[in-house]
Amino acid sequence: MQILLENMKFFAFHGAIPEERIVGCTYTVTVKMDVDFSEAVKTDDLNGTINYADVFNLVKEEMKKPSNLIEHVAQRILDVIKKTYPQVEALEVRVSKHRPPVAGDMERATVVVNG
Repeated sequence: MQILLENMKFFAFHGAIPEERIVGCTYTVTVKMDVDFSEAVKTDDLNGTINYADVFNLVKEEMKKPSNLIEHVAQRILDVIKKTYPQVEALEVRVSKHRPPVAGDMERATVVVNG
């Protein structure tokens, strides 16, 4: 069973180039969690699953902390979700930086971490 929280949008200040940490840019985060929510399916009780709003807030707090690399941000998000929700059996976090500063046109750069 999986829960997929797709394309959560944030404006944040990550980047190895100093200007990126001043002007910021748009990021999207997608979280995929393997979790047994069979109890919630039967009971219609939030206690048998993962609260999406709580996960969103965890991601939001990590996105507020400036980092040089989105790889670092993605790992921090993964770590805090695993610590908060030990019932998550497998986890994937994708962090995308929109319009990264490259010598050309690129829609986004994305990193994926698993745990």
